[in-house]
Amino acid sequence: MSASSAFSDEKGGSSSEPEYGHDPASGGIFSSDYKRHDDLKEMLDSNKDSLKLEAMKRIVAMIARGKNASDLFPAVVKNVACKNIEVKKLVYVYLVRYAEEQQDLALLSISTFQRGLKDPNQLIRASALRVLSSIRVTIIVPIMMLAIKEAASDMSPYVRKTAAHAIPKLHSLDPEQKDQLIEVIEKLLADKTTLVAGSVVMAFEEVCPDRIDLIHKNYRKLCNLLIDVEEWGQVVIINMLTRYARTQFLNPNINESLLEESGEKAFYASDDEEEDEDKKAEAAALPKRKPYVMDPDHRLLLRNTKPLLQSRNAAVVMAVAQLYFHLAPKAEVGVIAKALVRLMRSHSEVQYVVLQNVATMSIKRRGMFEPYLKSFYIRSTDPTQIKILKLEVLTNLANETNISTILREFQTYIKSMDKDFVAASIQAIGRCATNIGEVRDTCLNGLVQLLSNRDELVVAESVVVIKKLLQMQPEQHSDIIKHMAKLIDNIQVPMARASILWLIGEYCEHVPKISPDVLRKMAKTFTNEEDIVKLQIINLAAKLYLTNSKQTKLLTQYVLNLAKYDQNYDIRDRARFIRQLIVPTDKSGALNKYAKKLFLALKPAPVLESPFKDRDHFQLGSLSHLLNAKAAGYQELPDWPESAPDPSVRNVEIPDWSKCTSRKDRKEKKAEKPFYSDSEGESGPTESADSESDSGSRSESASGSDESGSGSESEESGEETESEEEEEDEVEEKKKKKRLDKTKAKKPVEESAESEQSSGAEDRKRGRKAGKNQKSASESESESESSESEESSEEESGEESESDTDIRKKKTPVSKQPPKQSKKESKKETQEMSLLDLDDFEPAPTSAPVTPSNFLSSSLVSDLEGLSLTDTILAPTTIAPSGSIKMYELLHRITGEGLAVEYCFSRQPFSPDPNMVAVQIQFTNNTNSETKNLHIEEPKLQSGMRIREFSEIEVLAAGDSVTVVMGIDFCDSTQAANFQLCTHTRKFFVTIQPPVGELMTPAFLTENDFKKEQGKLMGMNEISEKLSLGEKCVNEHVIVERVTATANLSRVPCGSDKECSTPPPPPPPSAPVYRFAGKTVSSGCLVLVTVATKEGGGAQLTVNCEKMVIGTMLVKDILQALSQ
Repeated sequence: MSASSAFSDEKGGSSSEPEYGHDPASGGIFSSDYKRHDDLKEMLDSNKDSLKLEAMKRIVAMIARGKNASDLFPAVVKNVACKNIEVKKLVYVYLVRYAEEQQDLALLSISTFQRGLKDPNQLIRASALRVLSSIRVTIIVPIMMLAIKEAASDMSPYVRKTAAHAIPKLHSLDPEQKDQLIEVIEKLLADKTTLVAGSVVMAFEEVCPDRIDLIHKNYRKLCNLLIDVEEWGQVVIINMLTRYARTQFLNPNINESLLEESGEKAFYASDDEEEDEDKKAEAAALPKRKPYVMDPDHRLLLRNTKPLLQSRNAAVVMAVAQLYFHLAPKAEVGVIAKALVRLMRSHSEVQYVVLQNVATMSIKRRGMFEPYLKSFYIRSTDPTQIKILKLEVLTNLANETNISTILREFQTYIKSMDKDFVAASIQAIGRCATNIGEVRDTCLNGLVQLLSNRDELVVAESVVVIKKLLQMQPEQHSDIIKHMAKLIDNIQVPMARASILWLIGEYCEHVPKISPDVLRKMAKTFTNEEDIVKLQIINLAAKLYLTNSKQTKLLTQYVLNLAKYDQNYDIRDRARFIRQLIVPTDKSGALNKYAKKLFLALKPAPVLESPFKDRDHFQLGSLSHLLNAKAAGYQELPDWPESAPDPSVRNVEIPDWSKCTSRKDRKEKKAEKPFYSDSEGESGPTESADSESDSGSRSESASGSDESGSGSESEESGEETESEEEEEDEVEEKKKKKRLDKTKAKKPVEESAESEQSSGAEDRKRGRKAGKNQKSASESESESESSESEESSEEESGEESESDTDIRKKKTPVSKQPPKQSKKESKKETQEMSLLDLDDFEPAPTSAPVTPSNFLSSSLVSDLEGLSLTDTILAPTTIAPSGSIKMYELLHRITGEGLAVEYCFSRQPFSPDPNMVAVQIQFTNNTNSETKNLHIEEPKLQSGMRIREFSEIEVLAAGDSVTVVMGIDFCDSTQAANFQLCTHTRKFFVTIQPPVGELMTPAFLTENDFKKEQGKLMGMNEISEKLSLGEKCVNEHVIVERVTATANLSRVPCGSDKECSTPPPPPPPSAPVYRFAGKTVSSGCLVLVTVATKEGGGAQLTVNCEKMVIGTMLVKDILQALSQ
């Protein structure tokens, strides 16, 4: 029994189901959506997996037929957590299709996709990642980044392949993630499985095709894997390796090209003796040049791609053919001809692409395809475009030996019924005639015979080709010109008529009797001719006026008068220009004397060239080559280098594990081997992950105090296997644990630092006493803890000097109790953190409960210090001076018929309603009359938005300005407020759209409060970006000014010296951290901005905000402001 019948039985038989729409009066016809898809929704809600599977199959079938199934999204999403793997797979197929359309609903189920990333089944893990990367919302970029990094380290090659596919999607969504994605690509390029190779090279080509340095170490591996990679991957890898080889190896044909050039130079003797001497010197030096020796890696590439010429896939064969054409020595290129000729037996689409490439190749390497000449003969069944391309190849292959057979073929083709093909055949005959002098007369006679053909198109094309051939030797062929003049009455094709007229005009001296008569006939029909013919009639009249003015003076004037009133401005302009040039008048200038030389100058004969002549500068097989225009995303084929780059960059060192005896040695070896942790390069504190973990382990072994850390470490690394993947995973896990330990240890230290509030002098005294102090055993444990954590914090700020740590160690510790408490708390916190907080977001230190006697007074002092600081720093930024406020145009004075309206965001609180943004509007009356009754009508607002209108302006006198303030509640979004601005006579539609920085108001926090709030807004509520500061952002004032100008935030004062600048003892270069705080006007959500500067002009920008959209937009705006 099928699932569907089971379903109907379960419902008590199909008969009991109501049937809608049978009775025309029931209205069922008109409500086609009534109960639409209800059965599918019920099946999806049932408890039976068989019903769910049946429903999902039907839904996927609907999508395949092009029907819209988006209204089922909520019902399908519920089944993401289904245990049945078959159902789960189909659900993911559905979600990939609709995730982009139904972004809000997809975002709701993000946690389920994240769980899917941990699923034991590799297909589910891959599908979850695919769905996640299909949700095109910038808010989830950090989650996607984490997912891709995890998947890149997955045990399953299929999941790693999916991670490689997700990389270009994330890059297109947020190009600023490029640096982190390159790290993932670098990691995946080192993968040894064939399944991943093609996909990661595709990601490399999309994201960073110019980073050739990533390929060096993987070049030989890619060459050797190539034969086993799937066909799609082979094409991508071959195209990439073609570009790589062009930058890394020398031109194998360099000596041949030099010989050709020197031969040409010797042939064309120069008058200048010095030049002659130079050339002789060059010719003498030529034999002394080093003979070309092919790089073994170059040979490896050619050898490993050659077998792929037998591939069943046309794209692979084409890719190898272009690689050989661009990279192989001339003697070896011939091997591709046979493979390409084989492809011409396949479908017409494949033939079209192959013939395009063969046409280009046959211009440079004619000998390659000559043995296969008959394969390019045209069949009657070929489509027109294939016929024309084969003609092109035949014409390119024509030489003195095979021209007779090729011309016999062409004669047959002229009898074809396909008019376009016939025209192309006649043009091909013309090209053969120009290229091979021996057959020129034969071809010309043949073409003249075609002039008596019944078919007008054949005659017209022949005339055009004869015109080009006659230009080579017109004196011998005046008879042909006369013959063509007689045809002017019968030929109607404009191009052919124009060609005959041009010939008669150009060689009018050879046919002096006929030409005036032709002009007379043409003057009669001038008004009915096509534009191209009219232009040639004017030219003919001008030339005859200059050579035979007695007979043609009046005719010329008549023709020019007709042209003067023509509808086409080109013809009118040409007539005006020619009249001034040839008819001498008092006004005509000096050019009049040279009219004859201008019109009857000797013109060079046209060179009939192949349209494929210059196409080889595009990489063969590419879309750009096919279109003969640069397509989007096309990578230029680099020129060969002058001297060979260093080949040692491709050498890969293989670590010898057997020699490392102790675990410590092994660890050091591991540290040397480059690997890429999940969090590398993402957030400030975890940047130097390698050095942290190393130094962390050293300090642990030295102190031996942090039991949990060392214990877990020993358990972890007890069983070390030889496989590289497991080792990498181990090292990464250690890093995670150490990082958590460091955050645990960091908290008490910061508290103690705040509690002491010691001045620099005390520190120095303590440093001097350091040698004398002896510690008791009871203190040593907490001491070593604090020293270890302080070491880690020093590493983060970029210092590793031992003297500092010695001095710091001697600081008096706080009593043991608080650190332990804080440790427990931080442990709880780290357990509770969601998947979002995996590695990249360290929990911010939260202050642990402490005894008031120790802390109260000092923290109060620091807070009060901060308050005094805020007065000085923030006074100018909260109420900005009028000069710095940006004015926006609401109504231009031209559009507003003299009324100009500008607005700005005054950043003052709007007194009637504190949840509204105050918008200051300035009206200026530029007219001569007064404007009355200025007010607002019909506001069109998005749901939730409100507007508080200004009171009506009764009269605005001519030339006067007035300023009013209105309030708009933008509902914490940058959507525009639309309304009508009305006067007593007119209504104008206007729009006010706020920059995201104007949707907030300053919030005054101390540094402690800031950190506390920041700790609550982690994970998805935190957006972090690296940036390089602009040239002008050199000092504190400029950075603060730029951030506060971009967003209406207040500066958070630095509570302790520790954050804003490094501790006093040896003053290192300062790398200050600037903090800013504000609240959104409408909902009062906190917005926290941190700019942590680094040495060398870099910085890390972090925005914490509950409203993720606002956070994302604010990051972009501040990035732009600080980068300029």
